[in-house]
Amino acid sequence: MGYQFDFSAVIGNWKLLLIGLQNSIILGATCLVLGLSLGLIVGGMRYMRAPIVNWPATAFVEVFRNTPVLVQIMWFFFAFPIISPVEINAFTAASLGLTLNTAAFSAEIFRAGIRSVEKGQWEAGKAIGMTYIQQLRRIVLPQAIRRMLPAFMNRAVELMKMTSLASVIAYGELMHKAKQISTLEFNPIEMYTVVALIFFALIFPLALFVQRFELKLKDSG
Repeated sequence: MGYQFDFSAVIGNWKLLLIGLQNSIILGATCLVLGLSLGLIVGGMRYMRAPIVNWPATAFVEVFRNTPVLVQIMWFFFAFPIISPVEINAFTAASLGLTLNTAAFSAEIFRAGIRSVEKGQWEAGKAIGMTYIQQLRRIVLPQAIRRMLPAFMNRAVELMKMTSLASVIAYGELMHKAKQISTLEFNPIEMYTVVALIFFALIFPLALFVQRFELKLKDSG
């Protein structure tokens, strides 16, 4: 092909890429914390048998787990402001889409982890007068969370990659900054190659840590 690679524009715009990377990390961390917190609530509701609690939680999980994250982000950015008086900026729209999607998947992880705790331990807590919340907080969750950690870590890896979807609504994360630079400098090959390498350098150590953590849990029984 005879293509001459030129990374000078990448080097010359490294500060802009750094800002994009910082925004990606901020978005990913925010959505992870909020998504896990909401997922715990929804997962607890899913585990309860009362239809008035279980059905809304089930509907939430199925809607956000079975629709594309990209569609969710774009709906919050373009459609939600039309049906509500609330102004939505790019960060808020991306956060809502990624957080609610993460919450839906996390809720199922929480529910599976809670169900993995033996029924006798629930009954023991109830026998000494504990409420449902006390049983969950003092007995069940300390055991279940250890079993759920690998799944949550994998979810964190996936969420970090999904932050790039926020570029479609012009949130200034890494992918959006790279798109701006490549448009101005006409170097999409170099720019997107560097972005891919940055994501790899950021995510691969986390993925490797997850694998080693899973092996450690398996070895410890």
